[in-house]
Amino acid sequence: MAGLYIHVPFCKTRCHYCDFFTGTDNTLKEKYIVALCAEMALRREYLSGEALKTIYFGGGTPSQLTSEDFEQVFDAINRYFSIAPDTEITMEANPDDLSEEYLKDLRKLPFNRLSIGIQSFNDKELQFLNRRHSAQKAIDAVHLAKEYGFGNISIDLMYGLPNQTLAIWEENLHKAIELGVQHISAYHLIYEEGTPLYKQLAEKKITPTEEDTSLSMFSLMIDKLKEAGFVHYEISNFAREGYISQHNSSYWTGEKYLGLGPAAHSYDGENRAWNIASLPLYVAGIEKGSPDSEVEVLDAHARYNDFILTGLRTMWGVNLERLKELFGDKMLDYCLQYADKHIRSDKAVIVGNHLVLTREGIFISDNIMSDLMYIS
Repeated sequence: MAGLYIHVPFCKTRCHYCDFFTGTDNTLKEKYIVALCAEMALRREYLSGEALKTIYFGGGTPSQLTSEDFEQVFDAINRYFSIAPDTEITMEANPDDLSEEYLKDLRKLPFNRLSIGIQSFNDKELQFLNRRHSAQKAIDAVHLAKEYGFGNISIDLMYGLPNQTLAIWEENLHKAIELGVQHISAYHLIYEEGTPLYKQLAEKKITPTEEDTSLSMFSLMIDKLKEAGFVHYEISNFAREGYISQHNSSYWTGEKYLGLGPAAHSYDGENRAWNIASLPLYVAGIEKGSPDSEVEVLDAHARYNDFILTGLRTMWGVNLERLKELFGDKMLDYCLQYADKHIRSDKAVIVGNHLVLTREGIFISDNIMSDLMYIS
């Protein structure tokens, strides 16, 4: 089983924190849809005939596409790929795009999961981030999606914003829980180079959240969402029983996935590939029958590092038996040698045949992952 990721590079406006490949000019949208479908034909063998168990439309803002656009894309997916009966099919959406008319159109399509980019239920924070919606619009969008039959809804939240207090963050969590969604992804604000927020930080117009406050926010989130019945299955992701994101999990468990569209990444089980981050050049390459992309050939040590990094992020941890099978006794011994101090300090534990971070270990996960990485 494998995954399909489709990158939609269109937005109405750019958020101040975002460094993903997106743009506000949609004049090439029709050519993009044609190129996207053509890329499927060109790369249909990438997954070696494995059936799709997840299809994910990310961005950018996929909800900038019309139902007619999606119909063309799904026609091509059905033409070129085998789809499992219980495939998880997700679309990312902005709250202000989810009108009654739009949701009514979506229900005619195969989507069975919505991921709504809310980020905050505080209007001042939304304005600071340059989000298009208000807090009330976000709440209304979730309720409306439920009314139109979506029973698997994920929302994105963001913490660690300048001037965000623990009380504001707690209120955001309270409102998220109150909405009764099935999945919550929560990320600490990162100041990505080239973004407006990075510029404001460099010019000292804003002050980043102190580390102790960030840790308190993270701890509060774990406690509140656990009390509300969510499973903390990955460092930044929480789900109710039965609603763990299959698409996200496929990344962390090393499954194959094909990425379509400009700047989309792919992984065939051994090597990584990515398309050019330019819509005109992406379209031109597809039109010539030669996608403009790059491939990174991973050696055994790079694959080991990926295995450690992705495994330790999850509640399942690193499968030591699988590690031995893939990389041999030497690398298993290497892993256990450098994990030992973290096990002795109760930051990690071996459960069955899995190396798993404890709650205390999650707070220093980057350090633990770094210790276990192989450096030649």
